Amino acid sequence: MRPFVHINVAMTADGKLDTFERRGAAISSPGDKERVDRLRAEADAVMVGGRTLLDEDPKLTVKSERLRAERGARGLPPNPAKVGVVTEAALRPDSNFLTTGPARILIFTTSQTSRGQIEMLQSHAVQVFVHDGPQVDLAAMMEALAAGGIQRLMVEGGGTLNFELLKRGLVDEITAYVAPMIFGGAHAPTLADGLGVTRGEAVPLELKQVNPSEDGGFVIRYQVLR
Repeated sequence: MRPFVHINVAMTADGKLDTFERRGAAISSPGDKERVDRLRAEADAVMVGGRTLLDEDPKLTVKSERLRAERGARGLPPNPAKVGVVTEAALRPDSNFLTTGPARILIFTTSQTSRGQIEMLQSHAVQVFVHDGPQVDLAAMMEALAAGGIQRLMVEGGGTLNFELLKRGLVDEITAYVAPMIFGGAHAPTLADGLGVTRGEAVPLELKQVNPSEDGGFVIRYQVLR
């Protein structure tokens, strides 16, 4: 048993999530930022991988006061839970991820995270799940999230986490805002990074929706077929 898993990205026309500098270059239009805020408001939890968590320190909160109020009217907390997946959870105590909320926070990590770091996270009321292997067991993580009441999970990257989830058949839907710009760069992050697969192992998708954006970009939605 696992949550419904939805990957959402903003990318350039050449599929890049950021420039080669990896400094969180702006891609989304104002309209797309509102769309993402609505998606967060509809989710039980929002997840990011280690590089996004540590390098970008996202808040992962619902920005719209109206959307937070609508969640409250449904008996939900103002923000979805925040989920971080990171091999070594070297977060700062004053990070946005830990301090901006209110929100339930869950960290899935490995034994590479020190006892002191785990105690610091727990002092911030973070639920910490430590996996014994060199990487987080993503299937077991999904089971733990479902057991914890997470029914709809939004994944906001990065590319390595997206790829690992897709490769393991743990994704149901992908939406992407495709911006009218090109970044290029052989080492710039893409929607799905990691080691890649052969043509015979490609993850099949079914196109469900395409909506043009007023800035010349468009939003595309795919169902994952496995």
